[in-house]
Amino acid sequence: MSLALVLAALDDPAAGAGEARQLRLYRLLKAAILEGRLAPGARLPGTRQLAADVGMARNCVLFAYQLLLAEGFVEADRGGTRVAVLPLGMAARSPQRGPAGADRLSRRAHQLPAINRSESLLPFAPGVPDLNAFPWATWARFLHRAWGEVTARQLAYAEPGGEPDLRRAVAAFLSARRGVACTPEQVFIVAGGQVALDACARLLADSGDTVWLENPCYPAARNVMLAAGLTPVAVDVDRDGMAPASGLWQAAPPRLVYVTPSHQYPLGSVLSLERRLALLAGVEAGGGWLIEDDYDSDFNHAQPGARPLPAIQGLRPEAPVIYVGTFSKLLYPGLRIAYMVVPRWAASGLGEGIRKLYRGGQAVEQRALARLLESGQLTRHLRRMAPLYRERQAALRAALQAGFGAGCPVLGGQAGLHLVLGLPASVPDTALAEAALEQGLAPRPLSAYYVGTTPDNGLVLGYGLTGVARIPELVTRLVGVAEKVRKAGGVSS
Repeated sequence: MSLALVLAALDDPAAGAGEARQLRLYRLLKAAILEGRLAPGARLPGTRQLAADVGMARNCVLFAYQLLLAEGFVEADRGGTRVAVLPLGMAARSPQRGPAGADRLSRRAHQLPAINRSESLLPFAPGVPDLNAFPWATWARFLHRAWGEVTARQLAYAEPGGEPDLRRAVAAFLSARRGVACTPEQVFIVAGGQVALDACARLLADSGDTVWLENPCYPAARNVMLAAGLTPVAVDVDRDGMAPASGLWQAAPPRLVYVTPSHQYPLGSVLSLERRLALLAGVEAGGGWLIEDDYDSDFNHAQPGARPLPAIQGLRPEAPVIYVGTFSKLLYPGLRIAYMVVPRWAASGLGEGIRKLYRGGQAVEQRALARLLESGQLTRHLRRMAPLYRERQAALRAALQAGFGAGCPVLGGQAGLHLVLGLPASVPDTALAEAALEQGLAPRPLSAYYVGTTPDNGLVLGYGLTGVARIPELVTRLVGVAEKVRKAGGVSS
């Protein structure tokens, strides 16, 4: 089938109102592959040619191709990019209603809160870096070199625990950037942050064990713990991070404690040194584990040029701490490469458990990432992006304060790529988020991150994707939507 027919909808406004063209290109190509309209083995045009054909920046085409490559829909070789042969059963089929329908799901499946990521490339979507600013051409060169070194081993399952070159490079990177004390043997590469959390939940705790979660909390982390059959205990967060109530260590002793100390998600607080030491002492005394999700540690805005507070793991390297992180904010979320750093004394046992539970993959991408880290290119990219993100945050903070007034506090901002806007009770955050999405904006309601009956009311607003010039107009649009929601009595129309 002609690729021209597949791309005919690229500029059709009815095909994806408010959707970025690079995302629409990815979606159209993916749908055509799934439906068989682009046959296995079919060659896709080079990125420069396709960019010229559709009037799009080459980086946007690279973005679409890299997502398709990461998800296995295309393959890259010396001749370019071709459609991959999909596994049996992966092609799209007419939906069929199975016996008993959703009743066949487990009770745990029904308990999982919904997470909507369909709007992740719209303005104000939190947790997304500026994908257009990433040096895709540089990354493509490292990938090309890695593919040029491919042997049968790289095409089979990846090395258990990850490619040795990447484990060495990650250990060096974390030592220099985050004060993590580890050897390459303590580093395990897994397919994304949620797989790392799943490994912690299944290998460090048993069904029914207690896990402390921040309140508010990263929803995907809560889902992982629920799916593993653990019993979550919501621990409130204040300006200094997780704040266990007096007596909670005795009333609900945790097997696992999950924290995002570098930039609490979503409120943005930084866990104080006193709290870090107290949590370490608590898990050591109780025979538990601390899971340190170093979310949003890459960009420190509080003191430009200064190193952020070192990782908890570096305070006592032999403590029962699992340090978890990804390259999603520096590379792109679809890469699905994460790392776990485990204590030296637990590396053998945890490594064996990881090998038994999960199959490794993306050996070629791992080799390319190792070279990227070793070259210093990723660190240079981080240094280029840090002032850009600080400028965007300052513009967003100023626009929010001007548009919403002093009655709506702006929280967070010491690190990361998002801010939190407090809202009055007359403007429910869920209704405002739904109405904003209809206007092409994707903030998330703060209340959705909470467990309990009296959550805070506000919006989580990402600024990673949004240029400074667009921020005032977008905030003005959001102010207008908020006013409509308020006048409608908190119901979006």
